[in-house]
Amino acid sequence: MTDPTDRHYDREFVRSFFTSPTAVDGEDDSAKMLRRAAQLRGLEAPDVWVPDNEDATAPSMRDEGARNIAEVVSEHGADFPGEIHPRVVWHRDSPETRYRGFQHMLEIADPENGAVEHIDGFVIPEVGDLDDWKKADEFITIVETEHGLEPGSLSMSVIIESGEAELAMSDLRAELGNPSNNLERMFLLVDGEVDYTKDMRAMTPTGELPEWPELRHNTSRGASAAGLVAVDGPYDDIRDVAGYRERMEENRAKGMTGIWSLTPGQVVEANTAPLPPESGQWLLDDGGDEVELDAQGGRQIYRGDRLELEETDTGYELEIGGEERELDADELREELLNRASYVPSMDDIVDSMEQFEAAKEAGTGAIAMTREATIEVDGVTVDIENDRMWDEATYQAAKTPITLFQDVYEHRPDQHDELAERYSEDVVERAAAVGE
Repeated sequence: MTDPTDRHYDREFVRSFFTSPTAVDGEDDSAKMLRRAAQLRGLEAPDVWVPDNEDATAPSMRDEGARNIAEVVSEHGADFPGEIHPRVVWHRDSPETRYRGFQHMLEIADPENGAVEHIDGFVIPEVGDLDDWKKADEFITIVETEHGLEPGSLSMSVIIESGEAELAMSDLRAELGNPSNNLERMFLLVDGEVDYTKDMRAMTPTGELPEWPELRHNTSRGASAAGLVAVDGPYDDIRDVAGYRERMEENRAKGMTGIWSLTPGQVVEANTAPLPPESGQWLLDDGGDEVELDAQGGRQIYRGDRLELEETDTGYELEIGGEERELDADELREELLNRASYVPSMDDIVDSMEQFEAAKEAGTGAIAMTREATIEVDGVTVDIENDRMWDEATYQAAKTPITLFQDVYEHRPDQHDELAERYSEDVVERAAAVGE
């Protein structure tokens, strides 16, 4: 039996999952949204483009939508820089809906329509338990057989929109590789919090969606256990850029890099947020939040209002959120050291990895990495430094953002110029080579 954590596709990471309506009623060209999406490039182009023949397209337009997908992908698919995974209709409780989705897959994948060579797979919504996933898998197998396609050439991604589907993720690992199904074609596990909320009969006082951190954790865990990729659902407030970034930061702490994108602007945010920053940043916990320090003249200056520092005849007086403390120089240095943290840049991470690799090559199993800063609060400066021991485990943990970068660099050559502009040619070349 195949190891269920083996990956059966090229990409290890998906940052952006972008949906487009497949047919717009009342337009001279009903496929205009598809044509516009198909011509996105660089950071505006998603890692996974999803021509959405389900929720984003009116039921009366979906037959035309399937034809539009075939037409537009046939014309533009060869030049599109990401993967293309149309979403078709499906429902765990409706044989009629499942059959219609099957017919649309047959239409889209028909070699005579010229699109299938650019289609990477299909996205199946509204799935139920694992037996329902196997039905979708079987339909895709029939599509491949009907059109003489290579078995397993079309991947399958599912949207987790029900309690049944959430529980099914726990059983998926045991099913991958079984000879009775082709679930090895699985690629993405995508959260659909809107329908999940409906399925769970959940309510909030304002009517807004719950954040569902448990679902996101379970999806990330299920993807990790089965060697798949986890993607969070849509963030509907497209003007709330800060909220979108915060959501992505929370997700990455759960191991979920990808997120649904509803606009090209969200695609840019989703494509850039997981990458290491261009420059390092010192943060200081002022008792209310972690505040970014302002780098100026070799100092890291605190400009918040919750933390106050004054030098006295006997030492220092530190006030945090209205609470005053008397400290000597060593105590103040220790206090600020405990409250300070550093967000490493791409160059910092690569440099540390290169140092560790050189030490390992020379026969050293662990080395100390020193980080220094001069923190200024209310005109008072304090020098801090800390040593972090790097061993093999530390190296592997630090490698994750670099592995992400290398995955992007390999699969998105259309973004090379923008990456070089962001980091510099030298850093990009070093990041692409380190750890190989």
